[in-house]
Order: sequence, then structure tokens, then C-alpha cells
Amino acid sequence: MKLVKAFIHHVRTPDVVQALADAGYRNLTVQDVKGMLKPIDESENSYSRDGAGLVISEARLSLVCEDAEVEAVTSIIRTVARIGPHISGWVYVSPVEQALPIGP
Repeated sequence: MKLVKAFIHHVRTPDVVQALADAGYRNLTVQDVKGMLKPIDESENSYSRDGAGLVISEARLSLVCEDAEVEAVTSIIRTVARIGPHISGWVYVSPVEQALPIGP
């Protein structure tokens, strides 16, 4: 199993989540985060008081999938999250040693 994490522009989140859901990937987490991706325009910039400087609102998507599904998941994210000719975010893939249910 693999953990796929993606850091994308906030404005692309609904489309990426919908594309993943349409492909059958519904068990994912979405978190609002601050990051340093290149802003789409200057209105996206904000200043972080914790010393990070200029940041933008980003989304962090996380989901666990089977090894054989990694290519499909990362392809959906990289295609749908793209904005313009610049880097629009990052996708990270990490191994998952165990996945244990909580409850019965």
C-alpha cells in the first residue's frame, strides 16, 4: 500500500476531489494549509506572521491506495490540479507499512 499526498492550489481542490471520486477514490482527506507555491495572481498572496513570509492557501490531499493504483491516482491529481505552464503543486508517494481499522 502507498500513501499519496498532494499539495495543490486551493482553487483546484473541488475538481481534483471530484475526479478522484469519479474514479472510485472516495476515502481521502483534505486539509487547508499555507504554502509557498507560485501564486496564480498577486491576490492569492498573504503574509505569514510565523516567519514564513509570503504564503498562499493550498490544499493537502491524502489518500491510501494499493501499489497498483498509484499511477492512476497520481495521474488524476497531476492532470486535474494543473494550472498554467508553471509547477502547480507536488505529489508525494510513500510506503504504508500497516493499515488498521478503528472499531469492529
